[in-house]
Amino acid sequence: MSGFLRPLTRAVTYTRGLHLLLGSGIAWVSALIYPGLSSPTLTDWALVLVVPIPLLVTAAMVPAMRRAEGLQARLMLFPGPHARVEGDDAGTGVSVAPSSSWRDRARTAVWLVLRLEVGCALVLSTGQLIGAVFVLLGATDRTPQSDGLILPVPSSRWAALPTGLLLVIAEFAVIVGTGWLMAHAARRLLGPSPSERLAALEERTEQLLERNRIARELHDSIGHALTVAVVQAGAARAAADPAFTERALEAVEETGRAALEDLERVLRVLREDEKPVSGRPTLADAERLLDSARASGAKVDVEVTGPVERLPGPVSREGYRMLQEALTNVLRHSGPVPVRLRIAVEEARIVMNVRNPLPLPSRGVTGRGGSGLRGIRERATLLGGRATTGPDDGEWQVHVELPLA
Repeated sequence: MSGFLRPLTRAVTYTRGLHLLLGSGIAWVSALIYPGLSSPTLTDWALVLVVPIPLLVTAAMVPAMRRAEGLQARLMLFPGPHARVEGDDAGTGVSVAPSSSWRDRARTAVWLVLRLEVGCALVLSTGQLIGAVFVLLGATDRTPQSDGLILPVPSSRWAALPTGLLLVIAEFAVIVGTGWLMAHAARRLLGPSPSERLAALEERTEQLLERNRIARELHDSIGHALTVAVVQAGAARAAADPAFTERALEAVEETGRAALEDLERVLRVLREDEKPVSGRPTLADAERLLDSARASGAKVDVEVTGPVERLPGPVSREGYRMLQEALTNVLRHSGPVPVRLRIAVEEARIVMNVRNPLPLPSRGVTGRGGSGLRGIRERATLLGGRATTGPDDGEWQVHVELPLA
């Protein structure tokens, strides 16, 4: 019984009923002009349902009509802050964008006509119900007030009360069921069009890509700074040399300052109302990465061919991050070991190769790499290139090829 009565406690039940009644308003306004409601015949009632249709179809051609109907449907047909049930009116699947195509206009026209006809049917049935209930409460036999009713009126007082109760229950069930059906119809007729769904999917994809890019930026920059700091601190403690310790602290300071700049820039990007502090570093700024690695004790052998400074912006910026992660990976897993870096800028592509001795087994390297190496491969794929990482001829290799187009 509680489940049967639960719709009585839901505000959305009554807002749906009101929404249906309002949809028929134009029919009754039109009926005051034509065909009129004095002693209406069945033909007059049919005209009441038909005359407003051209007006509604014409109104549906206005793009803003779809927005207005969508807002009404969200507010009145679905549970939301106004209802005493859980739900979110922003996640109803009903669009509030204006019509952008003839298909949208046609769907809006069908919705308006459907709302008109269902609303008129609900008004007529409710009127019949109210008339029948008053007759049942005040009459033991048929009276002149009951002659205009379509619903049958019992002549027995004992049959009047249960019949009236059944009529009220039936009308309430009709309102609940019709409101539920209209909510589903709203999703079909006022829901997002294919172009709107595609635009929403593209926006969602852009947001995910941006989140992944920011995550990679923070991982590469902060991870590199922390790795350098750890390696420098360990080397300084092992060396027990004041001069070496001073150089190590300078390297940690420089690397930490660069990481703080990157962090501040990324945080500024997250605040849409502000601009980044400075541009993202490119391969032309790779010297500071090499200096940081050398200060950590690694012997970096560099060979660069081709105009690195003329690389396209996205390629150069992503190449810098790939190189940063490759050097970080060397220091984290192998320590201060010899590193060979080869960068070749060709006519249609750039090739970057970082090689170092394989780490000792005691360091626990699996060969699969962590999120950093996976980030290198993801960056390369997004640029239309490829990256391979893993053992090669007794050494660990990070090999990247990126197209320049």
